[in-house]
Amino acid sequence: MTYKLLIDECLSPALVGLAVAAGHVESSCVRDLGWSGTKDWRLVRLAVEHDYTLVTHNSVDFRGGGPGKLGGHHAQQPIHAGLVCLNSVHVMDLARQRDLFGIALDELASLADLVNQALDVFELEDGSVVVERYEIPESRTDGM
Repeated sequence: MTYKLLIDECLSPALVGLAVAAGHVESSCVRDLGWSGTKDWRLVRLAVEHDYTLVTHNSVDFRGGGPGKLGGHHAQQPIHAGLVCLNSVHVMDLARQRDLFGIALDELASLADLVNQALDVFELEDGSVVVERYEIPESRTDGM
């Protein structure tokens, strides 16, 4: 499966090269598309309109607090190509961004798709990394 990954402006545009090298040749970044400074709610709509999977460090604004506490702009979309959140308790320097994005790319390679899902890659204080995938918006099971 290949993805059209959209690297948010809170992350380095250098991640686009990693995405392309991993076979996601239609990937781009907010800066190169001329979308720098776009409000998050509008950026989600552009990502949906252009079938991009958004990659961000600005996770709370897009997915809320995570599973069980979803909110944010992606949770408001009835269908989207997915969300990848890169997070760490440490400073997100370029080396850390590359490492966490590499983990995300490895995870994406094993998936059929990421439609209406979020992939969270989170580095803990001890350097270990937790990867979690969940539906966003959450599926309703109450029949509504």
